[in-house]
Amino acid sequence: MDFALSDDQKALRGLARDFAKNEIRPKAEHHDKTGEYPLQILKKAWEIGLMNIHIPEKYNGAGMHELDDVIIGEELFWGCSAMATAILANNLALAPVLIGASDEVLKKWVQPMTEQFQLCAYAVTEPGAGSDVAGIRTTARKVGDEYIINGSKMWITNAGYADWFFVLTKTDAAAGHKGITGFIVSSKTPGVVVGKKELNMGQRCSDTRGITFEEVKVHKSQMIGKEGDGFKIAMGAFDHTRPGVAIGAVGVARAAMEHALEYAKTRTAFGKPIIENQAISFMIAEMARDIEAGRLLCHQAAWLIDNGFRNTYQASIAKAFCADACMRITTDAVQVLGGYGFNSEYPVEKLMRDAKIFQIYEGTSQIQRLIISRYLTEGKGIEGPNL
Repeated sequence: MDFALSDDQKALRGLARDFAKNEIRPKAEHHDKTGEYPLQILKKAWEIGLMNIHIPEKYNGAGMHELDDVIIGEELFWGCSAMATAILANNLALAPVLIGASDEVLKKWVQPMTEQFQLCAYAVTEPGAGSDVAGIRTTARKVGDEYIINGSKMWITNAGYADWFFVLTKTDAAAGHKGITGFIVSSKTPGVVVGKKELNMGQRCSDTRGITFEEVKVHKSQMIGKEGDGFKIAMGAFDHTRPGVAIGAVGVARAAMEHALEYAKTRTAFGKPIIENQAISFMIAEMARDIEAGRLLCHQAAWLIDNGFRNTYQASIAKAFCADACMRITTDAVQVLGGYGFNSEYPVEKLMRDAKIFQIYEGTSQIQRLIISRYLTEGKGIEGPNL
């Protein structure tokens, strides 16, 4: 058992850390207050190789692994989770495509992303179907060599800037989750209508919108996998992406702990720094405990999928633990700073607002518990990965 990072992984962490420190952190407050989309920062991230890292070398990509994504993600989310979400959202849209797409699709749609800056979006969630993916109502009916898509999606990250979408549809309403099919759809296709930017509590500069598909025609060659494979492919993609989202919560929690620790070391009350009060020092110690535990859970889940093992159980544990810990840690950081923590001139209130979404997107904390409990009911998981 070896927990050490390779020299390449250390270099990758250093690259992401420097980018977060020098490019993201200085602009985080501005983008949070204005909601301005950080397009230029995304372009810089693409230029230095921090985006689309999973595209295989066969298609001119870096061919990196999920653990590499986790290493990058912690640093970028430490800088600003809204910008990190925008930077790394391509990974979510690419995941089902890399799992299920044909060579033809990968060459046409994915390889160009290594040659010029492009964005893509994962268009699955609907106004009435979030956690219940099988409940989607967007339809795709076959007409000759084409499918005609109708329906609406909601809460789609990077929707306003995406060049293409991975869209989940129902091709057979009577077949349940076995009647779901995925397609790549260009954002410029006639009938694709992108809605207004949503004004969210946190991650304010992340571009989140609804999308409506009105008689949108796509060629059958844009199908991902076979008809009816969409649900299986989309769920399989979460095994790859959930460790990366979970580590984002670790990055935000780490930032909150650092602010709380620095403040506690310099703020005096009753004649001594408040860090010397057990109530404060223990609170910060618990932050450190959960950050370390969360990081290890994320690294384990990423390592498993990279080495060919199914990680659904471990990825859900990582996501649930890290999301809940992040919410608690950022709330405690506000408490440590007291009135200053509640004030928008200090960064911890932003971190607390940003933290909440980790308990919601990429599968709510309740859905993660459902997945975990089902594994336990089936007698799997509790003894640890069977390697």
